[in-house]
Amino acid sequence: MPRRTERHVLPDLLQPGLALVFCGTAAGRRSAAEQAYYAHPGNLFWRALFDAGLTPRLLAPAEFPLLSGYGIGLTDLAKRHSGNDDELPPGAFDAPALFARIERHAPRLLAFTSKNAARGALGHAVDYGLQGETLGNTRLFVLPSPSGQARGHWDIAPWLALAELYRAVHASP
Repeated sequence: MPRRTERHVLPDLLQPGLALVFCGTAAGRRSAAEQAYYAHPGNLFWRALFDAGLTPRLLAPAEFPLLSGYGIGLTDLAKRHSGNDDELPPGAFDAPALFARIERHAPRLLAFTSKNAARGALGHAVDYGLQGETLGNTRLFVLPSPSGQARGHWDIAPWLALAELYRAVHASP
């Protein structure tokens, strides 16, 4: 059952100067309960970060605040709801609020962790990889969902491509 709160389900991990921000749709039930991003054991997010070389070791979900030390941030499209995408009510995605957060913090890259998140934010169908459009100076990237429920669409290749782009923008001033 989806849950709505008046406050954000998970706190944003955002600050100026980030190289990369990941944006999911909404916190899953397990993530909301544990107050940690991508907390379900079947979710490949943390494994993908490590396998792609975005983190020097495999982090546990509760260690998500450490990502800012690597120039990486986290947010969601639906900040006040939790649950599976198909359980979220109409209007749960708040693209204007996401755009305002991205404009305020101006990361070099915004990576949507699923086509559904990108479609919900951008309002149109997308392909995996680097997108032709930007949000201000922030480049957009779409990844296959790391969720265990989307395992049939899993492919590490776009995550590896994102890591190459991250290294290029993280090294630049």
